[in-house]
Amino acid sequence: MAETETKLKPPAAQVVTARALLLGERIDTAGLERADLVSSAPLAFHAGQAGFAVLYRFGVAVLFGLSPLEEDEIVTRVGARVAGASRGDDETLVLEGGHEGEDKPLPNGRLAVRDLSEARLLVVADALAKSVALARDERRVNAVFDTIEPFAAELASKGRPPWRRRAMLELIGQTLLVRHRVSGRVAVEDKPDVLWDRPDLERLYARLEDEYELEARGRTLNAKIDVIGETARALTDLIDTDRSVRLEWIIIILIAAEIGLSLFQITVGYDHARATHTPSSAGHISTPESHWKPGN
Repeated sequence: MAETETKLKPPAAQVVTARALLLGERIDTAGLERADLVSSAPLAFHAGQAGFAVLYRFGVAVLFGLSPLEEDEIVTRVGARVAGASRGDDETLVLEGGHEGEDKPLPNGRLAVRDLSEARLLVVADALAKSVALARDERRVNAVFDTIEPFAAELASKGRPPWRRRAMLELIGQTLLVRHRVSGRVAVEDKPDVLWDRPDLERLYARLEDEYELEARGRTLNAKIDVIGETARALTDLIDTDRSVRLEWIIIILIAAEIGLSLFQITVGYDHARATHTPSSAGHISTPESHWKPGN
């Protein structure tokens, strides 16, 4: 991106509000290309009378210098391409252009920049979009953690799962779902592509990365995702162990039943044999005297 790139506003109006809006799970940007496209990844273009819009595939739109009506127009136009539409906490940042020296956050919460060039806006948009997306993923992961914690506490105190099999399977489903949604969704560690052409903006991105704690939040989120994965495996092992114990008891009961049946058959057979061989004709037993005849 050349130094002669378009500025967002003339020097007389150097204050611009940036708003990062969470629109949903994903935005299908294919087919939205236009003649005044500034960037294709992310999709960035001029919008409104003197505004700028940046769309990210992970469901976030960052809008600069647009009126509420212009914002609604873009959100409505993009809405048909949003998968899993949902709204979350938006991020707002006011930029003050025309400052001498380095780009930096101001004590009043605003961001001082030398100018409002497209390259700078892309750097700011990247940080804002990642912050909003991280907030969404953090909410999901924390919701699963709130479910896991009482389960783990009960398991630690009593030594056995507190829930039935169905509830455990539901928790496994929740852990796998949040892991699937979050893993690889937002590459926090990746820097915006514009920095390849404008390495002089590295410091601006580093300051924004530090301001929104992107790297630390990304590490924490990944660590929690790993814990969720381990929890899902542990729950699966518990279910497998419970199933194995039940099978063992079934086998023991079957063996005991077979032994009992065998003993019953032996006992009944013995009694039957005794009844069959009982000397009911005991008076006919031959003795030496029974064969003696007079005269012998």
